[in-house]
Amino acid sequence: MTGALDGLRILDLTQYEAGTSATQMLAWLGADVVKVEPPAGEPGRGHAAFPPGEAVDRWYFLNLNGNKRSLALDLKSAEGRDIFLRLLPRFDIVTENFSLGTMEGFDLGYNVLKEAHPPIIYATIKGFGTTGPYSKFKSFDMVAQAAGGAMSITGGPDTQPFRSGVTWGDTGTGMHLAIGILAAYVQRQKTGTGQHVEVSMQEAIANYARVGFLARELVGDPVPRQGNDLRGLAPTDSYPCKPFGPNDYVYVAAVSGRMVEGLLVAIGRPELVDDPRIRNASARRENADWLKDLVRSWTAQRTKYEAMEELQDHGVPAGAVLDSGDIFHDPHLQERGMVHVINHPTRGDVEILGNPIRMSQSPTNMVRAPLLGEHSCEVLAAELGLCAEDLERLRAARVIGA
Repeated sequence: MTGALDGLRILDLTQYEAGTSATQMLAWLGADVVKVEPPAGEPGRGHAAFPPGEAVDRWYFLNLNGNKRSLALDLKSAEGRDIFLRLLPRFDIVTENFSLGTMEGFDLGYNVLKEAHPPIIYATIKGFGTTGPYSKFKSFDMVAQAAGGAMSITGGPDTQPFRSGVTWGDTGTGMHLAIGILAAYVQRQKTGTGQHVEVSMQEAIANYARVGFLARELVGDPVPRQGNDLRGLAPTDSYPCKPFGPNDYVYVAAVSGRMVEGLLVAIGRPELVDDPRIRNASARRENADWLKDLVRSWTAQRTKYEAMEELQDHGVPAGAVLDSGDIFHDPHLQERGMVHVINHPTRGDVEILGNPIRMSQSPTNMVRAPLLGEHSCEVLAAELGLCAEDLERLRAARVIGA
């Protein structure tokens, strides 16, 4: 079977995570993604080194660049820029997430690319966008979480604002960009016209936070942090389980009267189903401490998996708090094919998580991340007809790598 996006071609200049997560998703779905890297390599190849100084591609890079090809090309050189422009008409999309002005410094900004190839779709991620008073500010994932409002509602009522361990600002923005790219591509299929697609990390986070801000209608601004509480819907919360390690918790979301009744039956207290202390949400909120103590004493006698299964069996939404090791060894995720072992030439067998999007007619074929410049000659020979002598000259001049 071919991929759902077979025929979609991307020149991918993205680095680190925000942009690379977008292009990897599209590559998983069948797009031909050519990762254009400087001859020294995209800096994400050396990010998060464990142990420090390890001179091979990092796990970080391998998890964000699968199913892509690598073209090592020096865009700072006149010949490298010329090669890029010659490649441009053979591709549909150019993606980048450099600091503001970097592409213009290469003389490869959107206006230049549009003039060279009018149907091109130019997709970019910036921390704060390309306009507005913050546009020149630099950003990372956690900066976006702060400036986009997410940190203000993450944590408890008496804690400092917390960043999420989930990289919403990076990969979350990348998913927004992938949607924008697909929308622009569909529109171009109908109109023949390319366009500039831009996603701001701050705005992507604000979009994710919008439901968390709904309480402002009732409580005004600022919306307070609630921790694991869910708008006062007792006994919704996280509860400790044996053997009481740092992640031995189960999250219980009993948000309706029927779910609370199922919870009471599950924990062996069916006689409380008609107790006035649980008759409605207001009563449960007033008696939250008592109700939560009942649940806590029950979960403490079970593992998080046992608690999750027993509660779910009684119609109560509950999830064990799975840590990184749990995720990679989770039998459910393994049976569904979410966990993969990819063999890499320099790293050996590497565990990675796969594509969460499942399509019955175009399943994802997981391919390892490319070595630096692994496909330079292949791409330039196939796309531009360069011969072996041309490629050797470009390599000797350090215009291309590998």
